[in-house]
Amino acid sequence: MRLLVATTNHNKVREVRGLLAGVPWELVTLDAYPAVLAPEETGRTFDENARQKALYYAAATGELTVAEDSGLEIDALGGAPGVESARFGGVETSYPQKFAMLYDALRAAGRDAAVSDTVSAPCDSAARFVCALALARGERVVFEARGTVEGRIAPEAKGEGGFGYDPIFFYPPYDSTLAEVSQAQKSVVSHRGAAFRQLREFLRNVERRAR
Repeated sequence: MRLLVATTNHNKVREVRGLLAGVPWELVTLDAYPAVLAPEETGRTFDENARQKALYYAAATGELTVAEDSGLEIDALGGAPGVESARFGGVETSYPQKFAMLYDALRAAGRDAAVSDTVSAPCDSAARFVCALALARGERVVFEARGTVEGRIAPEAKGEGGFGYDPIFFYPPYDSTLAEVSQAQKSVVSHRGAAFRQLREFLRNVERRAR
């Protein structure tokens, strides 16, 4: 039995392989289907984009397919960058550049909220990572899950681990950013960890019923 993990992000693939360790499915990625082009993501929510991608790749490959859409929501910015997290500032923009743009936006938001213009540090905003996933077979979504992790925006980027926005996401119970902890520590609390553990349990139940 095969399960297509519909992403070309090798960091995500590595994380997902760890989270789904032990399920009786052979995990394959989009590297096995180089001719299949990525769909345009038109959903307005993480859930809509996850469903859209799962159905698209399931139809294009004939595989049982899981797709996820995830990103960072910052309260002081009205939930931005949200579903635009990966595309924020342009697809060619590096994550350090994205961080700088977000800090500029947070400083502007602080000034707009009557914070002194002399304040140099970004406002300390509540934030969360969100992951929505969908599992599709043929033309039908057969399972969906969602995971979140609550935190704050760190005053500055810290840590060499993780990927994406992890260096600026401060997780209070760890007293550190998610880029400052091990992959195992991150997976215990992460948004993707929460969503894919639900998928792992679903797949195990499917396998048990098939015995």
